[in-house]
Amino acid sequence: MASSPERIVMIGVAGDSGCGKSTFLRRLGDLFGRDLITTICLDDYHSLDRYQRKEKGITALDPRANNFDLMYEQAKALKNGQSVMKPIYNHETGLIDPPERVDPSPIIVLEGLHPMYDERVRELLDFKVYLDLAPEIKIAWKVKRDMAERGHTYEDVLRSIEARRPDFEAYVDVQKRYADVVIEVLPTKLLPELDPEHKVLRVRMIQREGVRYFDHVYLFDEGSTIDWIPCGKKLTCSYPGIRLHYGPSTYFDHPVSVLEIDGTFDKLEEVIYIENHLSNLSTRYYGELTELLRKHPEYPGSRNGSGLIQVIVGLKLRALYEKIQAEAKELAVAS
Repeated sequence: MASSPERIVMIGVAGDSGCGKSTFLRRLGDLFGRDLITTICLDDYHSLDRYQRKEKGITALDPRANNFDLMYEQAKALKNGQSVMKPIYNHETGLIDPPERVDPSPIIVLEGLHPMYDERVRELLDFKVYLDLAPEIKIAWKVKRDMAERGHTYEDVLRSIEARRPDFEAYVDVQKRYADVVIEVLPTKLLPELDPEHKVLRVRMIQREGVRYFDHVYLFDEGSTIDWIPCGKKLTCSYPGIRLHYGPSTYFDHPVSVLEIDGTFDKLEEVIYIENHLSNLSTRYYGELTELLRKHPEYPGSRNGSGLIQVIVGLKLRALYEKIQAEAKELAVAS
């Protein structure tokens, strides 16, 4: 990949707090290298600090608490190769700190609550990813994170989620209709009984049809509907096993294809058996997907479909980046 690209590529990664954006961004950093990516946290465009929001009775999810005009102006400038003085929202103090200089890099990721909410910003994005957690899993994950890392009580976490729910549904969740890929994390269908800790997950990669530079990943035969249980001599499966599904569907009335993985991997090195049956992965060599997954087994989701699909999306983003740069170079030569 060129260190001086012909065109800056801008990616949007949207989702609620605690949905796995940080892990996904770490995987992108591992894949591309840290020098190629600049990540802009859109919390920095809060126009009201924590105390002003409390005084006005609105949440950070409300568009009135965010400066979308500045977000658009600075995103456009960065995509045009210009440096900006970006504001900083201090999560520890809840205040807005003095701005910092941000220089453009080959890939710019806008991540946070609202990268696809404003149409002007949305039009700047070359690819859009939405991370979607089922409500019961969101509660379980957020309780675990906020109690362990932030000292919150169980009741505090539940109150926070419930207080944010109306604004989440009105201003954040609506963005998934614009996404090119949705990574959806759901309760398993493999267990007949309840799984309150959600140790087993069902993860779906919803791939929008007709997206430029993006070739869908598929299982066995493109366009077919496939249900596959890979457990056996080549894949070790503890109870309740693993099940994959692939097939066409619709999402917000738009045609999509869906790759679904339900279950947990016992041995990451055996994921290569599944990799062998997936096509259009955009890997550069045999076993690259499995190698990337094994590189950081400590990352959340590495042993279930969330880690595997995050790596797949990363591979597709690398391919998209390279296609855009190749096209830009061809146009430059032609002109």
